[in-house]
Amino acid sequence: MTFNKYKLKKTGAQVVANISRWLVLIGFAYIVLYPFIFMAVNSVKSAKDWIDPTVEWIPKKFSAVNFIGATQVLDYKNVLISTFVNMIVAALISFLSCALVGYGLARFNFMGKKLLLGVMILMILIPDPMIMIATYDSFRHFDVLGILKLLENISGYYIRPNLIDTPLVFWLPALLGTGLKNGLFIYIYTQFFKGLPKELEEAAWVDGAGPLKTFFRIVLPSSGSATVTVLVFSVVWYYNDYYQSQIYLSKNFPLSVRLANFSSYLSGLSSKYTLNEGALLLTSCFIAIVPLLIYFLLLQRKFVQSIATSGIVG
Repeated sequence: MTFNKYKLKKTGAQVVANISRWLVLIGFAYIVLYPFIFMAVNSVKSAKDWIDPTVEWIPKKFSAVNFIGATQVLDYKNVLISTFVNMIVAALISFLSCALVGYGLARFNFMGKKLLLGVMILMILIPDPMIMIATYDSFRHFDVLGILKLLENISGYYIRPNLIDTPLVFWLPALLGTGLKNGLFIYIYTQFFKGLPKELEEAAWVDGAGPLKTFFRIVLPSSGSATVTVLVFSVVWYYNDYYQSQIYLSKNFPLSVRLANFSSYLSGLSSKYTLNEGALLLTSCFIAIVPLLIYFLLLQRKFVQSIATSGIVG
């Protein structure tokens, strides 16, 4: 009798715990999903539904006018191409270059290693605006170790190229491991590679593989959790970057800049699309989020698993 009471009490406690857990998850999901659902619903409302107080969540008439207007305001096709060329390619380059730098810091001892580790920490701590003027000037008068300036003094001709308004202002820092949030990515990879068993690399070295071949054939394929974490963060941060894009580019803006300057692009739009600027703005935000949403849904299972093993907490 006592055992049955204890079992019943334990079962009741489990039911209460499960209900509480589901209530917390549902509430949290509502807080996270509400803005997205709000944008999606209002994007398909007609002009009459917007001024009808009885229409809140389910439109009486679905309309694609807001989507047509938003794609025209954003110049969606060309802006997506610009975003991919300037930002997504830089994100992919960052993911690979940071992995290589992190592997070198984790596995090899060399002169100046502690200095580079300090630089990595500074990259995490120092905000981009503090170095933006110097960086802009470097790209405006691009040079490599002062060689081009020396050749200018000899030849008398200005030969330093201007990289502003080109994808190179994003690609070069990403290639050298100094791009957007690259210090954090290098740190993630360094911590992960320190935990990899050295026996895998030693076996490859015995078979005659050099450091680079070992990295690409053995180490990188074994770093799935860190790779997914860095890939997700890199693409999301580059995709949403506004500050660097606004400074380095004066044309062919990515989606983040175009969306931030939404109001300034409305003047040339047909009047039938500008009757409700709020609806156009909501729709623009919605179609800007959709590519990232699809990207995250494709990687979300691996990403959640990777968080537990990549050293990211809080």
